[in-house]
Amino acid sequence: MLFDSHLHIVDRTKLGYPWLEGAGALNRDSLYADYAREAHRLGITDTLHMEVDVAESDIERETDYVKDLSRQPGSLIRGAIAACRPEDAGFPAYLEHVLADPFVKGFRRVLHVVPDDVSEGAVFRENLKRLAGTRLTFDFCVLPHQISKAIALADLNPDVQFILDHCGVPAVNDGFSAIWTAGISEIARRPNVIVKISGVVAYADPDSWTVDTLRPFVEHSIASFGWDRVIWGSDWPVCTLGGGLSTWVGATHALTKGASADERNSLYRLNAKRLWSL
Repeated sequence: MLFDSHLHIVDRTKLGYPWLEGAGALNRDSLYADYAREAHRLGITDTLHMEVDVAESDIERETDYVKDLSRQPGSLIRGAIAACRPEDAGFPAYLEHVLADPFVKGFRRVLHVVPDDVSEGAVFRENLKRLAGTRLTFDFCVLPHQISKAIALADLNPDVQFILDHCGVPAVNDGFSAIWTAGISEIARRPNVIVKISGVVAYADPDSWTVDTLRPFVEHSIASFGWDRVIWGSDWPVCTLGGGLSTWVGATHALTKGASADERNSLYRLNAKRLWSL
């Protein structure tokens, strides 16, 4: 059974997604019903919705939209990782609003779509400190050369639980990178960071990748963090760029075939349920 910590839903009739215009094959609706049909067949029993970088005016509306989906009979959705703007002076008020809503389990601010100095700003860093002692996690989504930015934030906030998305976004199609390898090893030394095994199929050549193409990236991530600090995510619908949800689930099982049952269960669901007290 799998706990999917990284589901994106795109509904252009309800919300605005400015980035989609340049997103190629992803520039379409990707609806919960389509995901759920396949997820149920694959043994996915729970999922968290991950923010989709909606228009800033739609951030709270996105959470409300996903919450409505979670109320449908048989819904797999257990909560949301909400978008945020820690660089804005209005973040403290937004945080108080979110803390009153147990449906929201954490925040994400995609850092590779903004200038590097955004995360180095005083307001951003001061606001991130406000997460200490709360139940909210914070997802890093950075490119390999930006892992040092994530490390700096983790070091400044030892009492905040961080999650590194997509194995640190390695350029799988370009082969093993020394910058990525060293970055993963270094950030894994921070006990307040865990890694999400997700996304890698979207960074591989869609026509030629095999399980062995993905193996060094997944195995280095798990070896660096350990089985107690890894969680699994589908990154649907982005995973469709590399074959789709069924393909990624199949690859996950193949990649972890040599692990013990306890190790697989930790990655597949137990770590996520513990992390978010579900």
